[in-house]
Amino acid sequence: MTDRPTEGPPTDRESPVGHPVVRGDPRLTGEHAERAVAFDPEDPESLARAAETVAQFSQNTAGAADNVYVLRGAAACAALVRGEGSYKAAAERAGGEATIAFIRKWSRVHDLPRAIRKHVAMGEVAPTAAKHIARVSGEARLLLAWAVLDHDMTVRQVRSVASTVNDGADVERALADEGITLGHMSLDLPREEYCELRRRASLEDVAPGALVADALAEYLDS
Repeated sequence: MTDRPTEGPPTDRESPVGHPVVRGDPRLTGEHAERAVAFDPEDPESLARAAETVAQFSQNTAGAADNVYVLRGAAACAALVRGEGSYKAAAERAGGEATIAFIRKWSRVHDLPRAIRKHVAMGEVAPTAAKHIARVSGEARLLLAWAVLDHDMTVRQVRSVASTVNDGADVERALADEGITLGHMSLDLPREEYCELRRRASLEDVAPGALVADALAEYLDS
């Protein structure tokens, strides 16, 4: 069974392993973009650089505030795994404190879709939360990430939801157990559109969210 749904948005990485799509985007990382490093699993020199980066990363993640640095370490982990062929071989190549579990966790973060990774780069999703988001697959991965953005979830909450989902629960139920309503978010609307939305919702006797959902569905279908 594949983790990618047959329909809907991508829930896994689509760009090449080690390629700095997010890290190299100055719109997301600002001055940090110039530090973006690509890791090519097929190039021996690049793979050696990845092994060195993983070794350094394994000793400096605690308390690291630079999310771009974290994404670079995750990219190095993923490239090293691809180049060496297994988590075990990657850990042996990196040495030091880079355990199999460490490399597996951060490789999964690198494999998150761009729509999630960009929020990690901008500091809106903590890298420690991203590790737990990456533990779940399919649509639940996206829904958990969006819930983090909309509800300012703690890392403990993200970890709990990820564990519950992996135990077989639906992500909506898992979020509800943490007091979070899936799909609930705050929107800022221009004055005119806000007034008209409320007016029509009142006249049609429906919730404003229902009108927004219908309009959004029509927009996306087009």
